[in-house]
Amino acid sequence: MAVIARATHEDKHYDDFGSALQTLAAINGGALLLAGLGPLTPWLLGVLRRRTARLSPAIRLAARDVARNSPRTAPPIAITMVMTAIAIAWMIVSVAEAAQTRAGYFPQARSGALVVDVRSDDPAVSRAAVQQELPGVPIAQRDAPNHRGHFSMEVKDLPDTESIDPEGFIGDRALLRYLTGDPDTPYDEGKAVVVTPNDIQVDTVTIFYADDDQAKELSSKSIPAIAVESADPYVNELFIPTKVIRDLGLRPEPIELIVDPSAHRTTEAEQERINQRLGGDLNTYVERAFQESAEWMGEVAAAIVVAIASALVAGGQAGAGGRTRRVLLRVGAGSPLALRMFAAGRAGWSMLCGTALGTFAGCVVGLFLAWPMTASIDWDVLPRVPFETPWWAIAALATGLPVLAGVIAALPRPRRP
Repeated sequence: MAVIARATHEDKHYDDFGSALQTLAAINGGALLLAGLGPLTPWLLGVLRRRTARLSPAIRLAARDVARNSPRTAPPIAITMVMTAIAIAWMIVSVAEAAQTRAGYFPQARSGALVVDVRSDDPAVSRAAVQQELPGVPIAQRDAPNHRGHFSMEVKDLPDTESIDPEGFIGDRALLRYLTGDPDTPYDEGKAVVVTPNDIQVDTVTIFYADDDQAKELSSKSIPAIAVESADPYVNELFIPTKVIRDLGLRPEPIELIVDPSAHRTTEAEQERINQRLGGDLNTYVERAFQESAEWMGEVAAAIVVAIASALVAGGQAGAGGRTRRVLLRVGAGSPLALRMFAAGRAGWSMLCGTALGTFAGCVVGLFLAWPMTASIDWDVLPRVPFETPWWAIAALATGLPVLAGVIAALPRPRRP
């Protein structure tokens, strides 16, 4: 794990297949670490047993009972250790991946905008679905030339740091207002508009097109253009009026319908109803910025449940055998409170032994795996961003799980010996 973390610490492009193999090897290294710590469980039980002199009699006797029956208690405690380590390592890796993904996230539309794909055979179906669900809300339409040939646009004299999508946005006044976020943006049917957050000067836009993919030469036409500041810093697009495309002899057709967030912000419920009206064969998208996935929480919760169950099994295994009857008689003359404290002590102590090793192993595995799991496989390398290791959550697990296991073990009514 250390070697692979060292090999993937640079901010550069990593081959996707090679990166996958390195990640797999690092995961196998983590598995070997956990397997190597498993046999340490009986040793840890013995060490901790000698540190219980100042604890209450019930807890002290429970710890000694767990250590004394280590052939039966060590295996489930080892499982508790493994599950705790997996949960903590997965937490660290998930936080690191989320931070890296958030830094590289690029919105596909303006914040809050609804984008609906248009049915190619019947464009009116998509518009009707949106209008029925959002009556009275203005809808902008994005077009594209309906031909099999080449089509692209180029902005002359752009700075080296500036990049404009050559496909551009083709539409009418409503689409331009969506891009700029300003209803007073000047609109001219014969003039292109570069909508950008950068301060640039634009005079001309050149359109390259051909009726056939096999055409050896491209036709071109230059049209006047202006630059307009966009309201959204992520909007850096080229707008072309639909009339310009018609004048070139190209037949524009709708490809997307867009609901301007300045006019209406689509809710999740409205998006779901639009999807139902469309029948599920078309895509709808609402830009809601980066949404961190919570799936890892379910996986961590599952590992924690297994860890607690194993600790409870270990506590029950510690009570097996005839020695338990004599121990319980010594603790409070077999009173219900003493019996519950004894059961809670065995389960809590088993959980404590498992989480002690599991927390250490999980932190080591998680911090090492964070490097290969965030390595860039894209050619446009995004530098790694710092992430906050969830130390508070790790500390809460390490201290709270033994208490939780003890409480669960103490809930059933104990049987008097």
